[in-house]
Amino acid sequence: MGGNMPGRSVITARQERLGAELRKLRERAGLTGRDAARAMGVAESKMSSMEAGRVGVSAERVRHLASQYACDDAALIDALAGMAVERVRGWWEGYREQVPSGYLDLAELEHHAAWVKNFETVHVPGLLQTEQQVRAIFSATVPALSEEELAVRVRFRLRRQEALAEGRMGHYEAVIHEAALRIRVAGTEVARGQLLHVLDQSELPHVTVRVIPFDLDGFAGMGDPLVYAGGPVPSLDTVLMDTPHGGAFLDAQAQLCRYREVVRKLETVSLGVIESRDFIHSLVRSM
Repeated sequence: MGGNMPGRSVITARQERLGAELRKLRERAGLTGRDAARAMGVAESKMSSMEAGRVGVSAERVRHLASQYACDDAALIDALAGMAVERVRGWWEGYREQVPSGYLDLAELEHHAAWVKNFETVHVPGLLQTEQQVRAIFSATVPALSEEELAVRVRFRLRRQEALAEGRMGHYEAVIHEAALRIRVAGTEVARGQLLHVLDQSELPHVTVRVIPFDLDGFAGMGDPLVYAGGPVPSLDTVLMDTPHGGAFLDAQAQLCRYREVVRKLETVSLGVIESRDFIHSLVRSM
């Protein structure tokens, strides 16, 4: 079925996700790894490697596995088969070993997402930052980055922004707390330029910007920055949480249900699109 595929020296978050989804299908069918391997005519170690994303899996094998697991969710099977045949080497791979691997996984997630919702409390979302803002944020990294490392990270973030600016991403919605809009990382001119840039980006047809002011009620308990990326089917959605030790990808159904509700509440307590623009304009005028 599809031939042998060599083991990968690098496993991306997307490859891990495909393997994890195949494991979930097997477990829902009540089969052990040994059972599945025997049914597929492969070694148990090969099955384990496929479910860990260490070796590739063909679309044909995905469909065969789904049949063995009695999965009748055609949309999910098609989506998983699509992930299996996706062999695109994205632009981000050119930065491997130059930036943390989590940066690459985020760029890959954005590339494949049907839509992205981003909530930020301290920083303006990376996709909406000006070059001056990006440089100032990375300049404050502890421990300090070398000039070369700083330049590479700035270039990487600006490259991520190109997909948004050129309309190659799905719809992007940013919910930004007032704190993130007020925190100054490099002086008044940079701050003013940043706010004006957010306003410019909010005019793009595929971009929505909403603000949560300090004095708006109903915000308690929703303070963690997050990225919620829509998959080809809801069960393949992904949540990326920002943690002190790097990004954490969440995809268990209970987690997705929880964060769908969080996102819904954030949208409920935030200002509308027009009111948000007016609010940002008022911040610019106050400088």
